[in-house]
Amino acid sequence: MTVDPNTLLAIVAMAVATIATRIGGLVLIRYVTIGESQKRALEAIPPAVLMAVIAPTAFVTGPAETIAVAATAVAAMRLPLLVSVAVGVVSVALLRLVF
Repeated sequence: MTVDPNTLLAIVAMAVATIATRIGGLVLIRYVTIGESQKRALEAIPPAVLMAVIAPTAFVTGPAETIAVAATAVAAMRLPLLVSVAVGVVSVALLRLVF
């Protein structure tokens, strides 16, 4: 197995960029006062990003995946995260057998 120097350089550069942005965010947040509305907005970012990633897959793959995404979303509003994930996995597996 050989290691391509360009690939290794790209991986290291991405790692440095990731670490720098995380540390930079932690350092900068010390100087910012976050109000209640800003806090709610920041808490809404992860689900929004997740939906931006999942939505295209849910609507172009087939009816089993679309229904499973809807079932998982309903479960996520009422159940813990791990249970919601299990609902999604089981429902897509069963629905693929049906469709």
